[in-house]
Amino acid sequence: MAGLEYLPSEVVEEILLLLDPRDVAQFAQTCSDYHALVYDQEDQHLWRELYLQQPFDDPRRTVTSLGRPVSAIDWKTELQRIMRVQTVLTRGPMEFSPEERCNVLRTLIRLVNNVIPATHVDSIDPSPNHAWVTVMVRASPILEVDYSSTDISSEEKQLRARLHTYYGITLDDRRLAQRNASRVFVYAMRNYKWDNEFGPFMMDGSGRVNWVHVRAIHHVMSMHIVPELDPEQEDPEAFTLFPMSMPWTLSIIPNGVNLDEVRDWAGVTGRWQCSFCFCDHRELLIFNNFNNNDEEPLHTAIFDDPEFVEVFRSISVDLRVLSTEEDSDHPGRPRINFGGSIDGTANTATIVGYVKVTPDDEIRWHFTSGENGSSIWSSEGVQVGNVRSKFGVLGSWTTVLHDRHDPVGPFWLWKTNDAEEQVAQGTNTNGTATAT
Repeated sequence: MAGLEYLPSEVVEEILLLLDPRDVAQFAQTCSDYHALVYDQEDQHLWRELYLQQPFDDPRRTVTSLGRPVSAIDWKTELQRIMRVQTVLTRGPMEFSPEERCNVLRTLIRLVNNVIPATHVDSIDPSPNHAWVTVMVRASPILEVDYSSTDISSEEKQLRARLHTYYGITLDDRRLAQRNASRVFVYAMRNYKWDNEFGPFMMDGSGRVNWVHVRAIHHVMSMHIVPELDPEQEDPEAFTLFPMSMPWTLSIIPNGVNLDEVRDWAGVTGRWQCSFCFCDHRELLIFNNFNNNDEEPLHTAIFDDPEFVEVFRSISVDLRVLSTEEDSDHPGRPRINFGGSIDGTANTATIVGYVKVTPDDEIRWHFTSGENGSSIWSSEGVQVGNVRSKFGVLGSWTTVLHDRHDPVGPFWLWKTNDAEEQVAQGTNTNGTATAT
């Protein structure tokens, strides 16, 4: 009986397409000819077809976090990286080297970012990439990390925190001890300096995002909106679906819109909801030892007190683009200067700010707000997920004075309506009724 070696290579490839990619890799080890067939072909037909048969978004239709098409797809390398993720997470990530774990985290983050965008806010279909990443992360301890530990590198902490922010809330995040650990980070005044421009950025002045800080903000804000779990029905593999979880990270780009050709590439114009948290200022000062220096221990017991109160409030914000400024480092993504009103009070409470791309290709939001033309509050945030994502912006607020004893807290800014939808509903972008 004739063996596979007598079959044309095209037929062998068709047979291989019926296999799991890991089985194809095993097949390639059986002899040098098969190894060459699998790995040394000039075209990537086999690997492209293998990739497209897997439960992932088609890379040819995906966009990056800044809304640009994914180019130069290396089908073999991408699929090999994904299969490696599956191997590492299945066996247990801590059994592998720090470098291997970081590579796995980068691949997972790339899968979350590089997805097919939605065309309308009400037509967000689940991304196959997101579904696969969720399943893999949920069954792995990859998000279980002590961010104060010195056993894990700063790079790995940043990658884990970024993936954790995208993922949402884990069962462990619901524990009071974990929630308070995030509160400690968010309300520690020593984490807000000129070095990080009083926002969730690295303390080296680079303007790069500090994902450990963003994750802590996400945790604090999320616990005010996620539904309560019945302790008797806790499922260790449950995934909490809510507006600050993975499905909300994908871009919303209407059909026919090229973000390189529109002024408002970030989708600023429209109505937003801004939610923020704060605690009693006296308790904040006691917790921070009145912010005398960074070496004194923080009085974290305040958060364990049953009488501790963290206030959660929300306001509506109507924003519009005022102007743009070209950014030579990011062609097609100019700085957007915007203004607007708060809760429809166009003549009293106002907001002004800008959106720009950071040195590490994230989207930064800065704005100040106040009343009667005077700025009181200053906020710094980061768009989570892809450009124009429904997830919105997470960040921190304080006063424009940035005095040592000024209050600090987290905020979440997310879009509720585009400008076109507001007009259709009888409201203009200044928050007042339009004539019909």
